[in-house]
Amino acid sequence: MALRDFALLVLVCLVWAANNIVSKFVVSYMDIPPLFYAAVRFAIVAVAVFPWLRPAPRPIWRLLVVALLMGGGNFALMFVGLRTSTPSSVAVVSQVMVPMTTFLSFMLLGERLTRRRLFGIGLTLLGALTVMWDPHGFRIAPGLLFVVGAAFMGSLGAVMLKQMDGLKPLQMQAWVGLSSFLPLIALSAWLEPGASAVAVASGWPFVAAVLFSGLIVSVVGHTLYYGLIQRYEANLISPLTLMTPLATIGLGVLITHDPFDARMAFGAAVAIAGVLIIALRPNQIMLLLLALRNRDK
Repeated sequence: MALRDFALLVLVCLVWAANNIVSKFVVSYMDIPPLFYAAVRFAIVAVAVFPWLRPAPRPIWRLLVVALLMGGGNFALMFVGLRTSTPSSVAVVSQVMVPMTTFLSFMLLGERLTRRRLFGIGLTLLGALTVMWDPHGFRIAPGLLFVVGAAFMGSLGAVMLKQMDGLKPLQMQAWVGLSSFLPLIALSAWLEPGASAVAVASGWPFVAAVLFSGLIVSVVGHTLYYGLIQRYEANLISPLTLMTPLATIGLGVLITHDPFDARMAFGAAVAIAGVLIIALRPNQIMLLLLALRNRDK
């Protein structure tokens, strides 16, 4: 990978990590209702890339379902989960999207599911469950269940997206924004009465946060990422995006003072190891291990 492209990918991962922290502040500390926050975010995306709506790819029903799953369904549940969970735990648990996508690709697209990938799926789920488990009350942390739901929405949308051809990145963003805003604002009006008044009272910090989330994270960040995916193999890009949860954990500890104990460290390490096993080919794993061994000498 060219140094310039690697720097762009690092920047994108840092922007995504920062968005996890910003979103935590919005839905927890500023007390903005999460569905309303998600709706405004996608309204900004829809307005910013509105010219790319047409021509609409066919079939339109699949496009709408994919856009809603990867947009409103994914982000709304993620924001609900962030309200009662730390950014660090959300970053780790959201990695279950990788094994979910792998398994759904096997079920819906007939892609091969090897023993190595099954092992990686098991490791990722073990790591996520370790982070989700509440050792004091012997129960699963409820906020993180919404994160699992968000991961499933994103995974199903990604698998369905594989069945569509000729969809440009900005065109996808336009349809995600439009198809997500309308149902989310309706749900917010029903479930979160008075949400707009809370947002107005929050003033410019809310405006800055939602503009960052909509324009920088979605329009700029995701467009750069899609461009890198088109230039390089997914098996190269996917493992490198693990910089996002690692950066989120670091920012969470520094900014929101997330607890990071031995259980969290073990869960994060196991989940990330599982993702690497799923994403990398055996020869790539050997090269990675050799590089780490040589570095330690």
